[in-house]
Amino acid sequence: MGRILCVANQKGGVGKTTTAVNLAAGLAKSGARTLLVDLDPQCNATSSLDCQPTPRHALVSEAPFWEAVCATGQANLQVLPGSRSFRDIEILSRDNQQTAETLGRHLASHTHVFDFVLIDCPPSLGELTQAALAASTEVLMPIQCEYFAMEGLTQMIHVIRRVMQQRAGRLQFGGILLTMYDPALELTYEVESEVRDFFGEIVFDTVIPRDVAVCEAPSHGLSVLDYAPRCRGTRAYVELCMEVIDHEQG
Repeated sequence: MGRILCVANQKGGVGKTTTAVNLAAGLAKSGARTLLVDLDPQCNATSSLDCQPTPRHALVSEAPFWEAVCATGQANLQVLPGSRSFRDIEILSRDNQQTAETLGRHLASHTHVFDFVLIDCPPSLGELTQAALAASTEVLMPIQCEYFAMEGLTQMIHVIRRVMQQRAGRLQFGGILLTMYDPALELTYEVESEVRDFFGEIVFDTVIPRDVAVCEAPSHGLSVLDYAPRCRGTRAYVELCMEVIDHEQG
């Protein structure tokens, strides 16, 4: 069975979608068969890899899995596109149990085809995020190195622990990732120290720096690994990819 990583944080602008896209690309480049599932109605993960949002989300239409999946220009990487349909968003957000069951059914039927499935969640603690957590084996939470980094984390941890209790033994804490890391700012070190002191070993060693190439890559329909292979952001996501792979081997 493949690993299913839910990339989640209730705050927006923390690098959640950027992490989901670039980690997926890095895993695919390592030779792992990888699927990126876009559950965010903004559909940024979909467009970041030059795919198009669908008129109806596959989890609502229950379209055949392989008809719904979009191929990317990168070997080993495919996308289950998101949908901006207000009707679909309402349906998906309204019925957590049905969404969780449909998502779980899709993934359970096809997980054996993939080594990694990454789920990009909306920036909320709502039904979609909880359904994604229930369908996952691990949760990865990006936190930006800014003043309000710790704000709301208690709620997020509470939701994750509740799902862990409901899905005994299935969901694990994959790790916390520090993003938008700027070594020129004293605040960055203060936030890093606070997060590492509080959460300890579940914080990834890798940090994701502020890098203009990371911001530019989606407008070209590429991961930063393909857009700027030698930039700082690419090196960081490659290191994160290695940590994620090592975690499985460990």
